[in-house]
Amino acid sequence: MKIVVLAGGTSTERDVSLVTGKMVYRALKENGHQVVLLDAFMGYPESDCENVFDADREWDKEIAMIGAENPDLESIKQKRPGKGFFGPNVLSICQMSDIVFMALHGANGEDGKVQATFDLFEIKYTGCNPLGAAVSMDKSISKQLFREQKVPTPAGIIVKKGQEPAEDSLPAFPLVVKVSNGGSSVGVYMVKTIEEYRESLAMAYKYNDEVIVEQYISGREFSVGVIEGKALPIIEIAPKSGFYDYKNKYQAGSTVETCPAELSDAQTKQMQDYAEKAYEALHIDSYARIDVMMDQAGNMFVLEANTLPGMTPTSLLPQEAAAVGVNFNQLCEQLIQVSLRKWEA
Repeated sequence: MKIVVLAGGTSTERDVSLVTGKMVYRALKENGHQVVLLDAFMGYPESDCENVFDADREWDKEIAMIGAENPDLESIKQKRPGKGFFGPNVLSICQMSDIVFMALHGANGEDGKVQATFDLFEIKYTGCNPLGAAVSMDKSISKQLFREQKVPTPAGIIVKKGQEPAEDSLPAFPLVVKVSNGGSSVGVYMVKTIEEYRESLAMAYKYNDEVIVEQYISGREFSVGVIEGKALPIIEIAPKSGFYDYKNKYQAGSTVETCPAELSDAQTKQMQDYAEKAYEALHIDSYARIDVMMDQAGNMFVLEANTLPGMTPTSLLPQEAAAVGVNFNQLCEQLIQVSLRKWEA
């Protein structure tokens, strides 16, 4: 097949996306496909695109590994003249493909906008439909849907810039302050005092004017991959220090990950059931990864869904797939096939 791996973009998860793209590109090349790796924002500035899939080119050679800090987006945006999200020839090349492997993460990629554009251009792509992507990206809407569908989630409130509630009405400390539409734990803060709350709110507003303030769940952290509505083995995530933030997610050796997680059979079934219910509640299709916390008493809380899970050397979904005998190359192929089935129906 002719496949475009679409990565990069303009979100705070740009670096993660590029490495996901690099890994997927190499796997699909090894699987025998004609593959082009494109940065959605920078595009392909060369005028001749007609034979782009036949070009003798190493599309991934300039992509580095992920740094410890999220990228400087303003400097990146200055590197490409012109307006709009899509760089030169991106849509044209995607239209030439059999399918686009979505390696984008975060805003303008995982929030349904690109998916909706592709639907209008009749471009096939991996992953979730626009609606499921949009509601999953918006954590405030996700929490509302979780509550309506009896999926347990931490208690919390939505705080909007300029409309902050009285501080004496906040849930009890400690709290989590997080941007409603962020990812990779960018814009997420653990706060223990009112002073930390005020500081974190100001920092979170730099990313978005809407913030979620919710109860902090002390306990164990897990993630559950779901493919076509069926949960994979559970993985437990235990950072060596702090919480599962940007650095601990992407710097090798920062986190201990155990898959399958050490849980009783009953706990495993319960958590997988919650993950599948969350997947359904958010109108997700194809595949996703659901994040879950379990407190000291064994109570489980679904935090959020990731509709384009990372596919980096430290990513969770590939580890979960490996636990059932599916290697990275096979997983990439499986995600393409489950996505294509949507257009065959």
